[in-house]
Amino acid sequence: METASPAEWRRSLDALLPRNPCPRPSVLPGQANRGPGVSTGLIALLDDVAGLAKVAAATLDDAAGQAARAGAKAAGVVIDDAAVTPTYVTGFAPSRELPIVGKIALGSLKNKLLYLLPAALLLSLMAPWAITPLLMAGGVYLCFEGAEKILHALRPHRDAHAAATPVDARMFEDQKVRSAIQTDLILSAEIMAITLGAVPDSAFAVQAAVLAVVGTGITGLVYGGVALIVKADDAGLAMSRTGWPPVRAVGRGLVVGMPPFLRVLSVVGTAAMIWVGGGILLHGLEMLGLPGPAHAAHALAAAAAGMVPAGQAVIEWLVGATVSGVVGLAVGAAAIPVAQRVVAPLLRLVRR
Repeated sequence: METASPAEWRRSLDALLPRNPCPRPSVLPGQANRGPGVSTGLIALLDDVAGLAKVAAATLDDAAGQAARAGAKAAGVVIDDAAVTPTYVTGFAPSRELPIVGKIALGSLKNKLLYLLPAALLLSLMAPWAITPLLMAGGVYLCFEGAEKILHALRPHRDAHAAATPVDARMFEDQKVRSAIQTDLILSAEIMAITLGAVPDSAFAVQAAVLAVVGTGITGLVYGGVALIVKADDAGLAMSRTGWPPVRAVGRGLVVGMPPFLRVLSVVGTAAMIWVGGGILLHGLEMLGLPGPAHAAHALAAAAAGMVPAGQAVIEWLVGATVSGVVGLAVGAAAIPVAQRVVAPLLRLVRR
């Protein structure tokens, strides 16, 4: 329904109000003229309120749309976050799984809203030029983390001293939660940086709204999914003990299927870290004035898509993700010795 203009409102009110045959003067004797009458001022005020409401609604719509697009760009980090978190609940009693997930979720929300959101807004106001380099630094970290996971999968090692040291159950839980929140801080920083990079030219209020919506929504999505994952085997076990054969079959399927599902999820998370990190680096180089690698990757993906009669968009995405993955794996492999021989000793010096 269309909204009437202020002029149409005034004409309608004038038609409804009774006409006084002896109208009072608009200005009493001895009083200064204070402007328009009460009805006109009220309509002007209503017009201003309606205008502000329209602006607010447009801002919210804009923020919601940009939040959805920014959240999609951070999907790779979200997948990795969802794949990593269940490993922190492994080894605990079933009664402690959901409380631990809740503690990690609360820590993740604090990371995003109390620390990273204000830092991101300050960065956008004071040093917007630093967003792309910080995104690229986060991309290097994602590549390093993914490459290190592959290295550990190929050459697993165990800390015999840590395995032999007895730890109190409560202390062990606190250590796991603290470690998960620290890891989440890094992944959340990357999510917020990607989100901020997706809305660099938006108004300050829109940036704040987008960061808050993406941070809160992704936290709920990730840890809600993690809670379902870690309790799926318990639900399957309960279903397998019921008397209805279809429910028992579904329950047995959950019990049997969850371990391989978690392994697949871990592989997908590692792959997502690598190709998202590589894609961030390619895009960052393009933003810094070095478009050659990104253009070459796009040209290769477009050429591969042009060789098939159908599904060209899927082929183009797969080839582009593969190229980003190759770049990410190369950068991550190069970062491993740097982290081991340079970064780790410096961190040990700082902690002393």
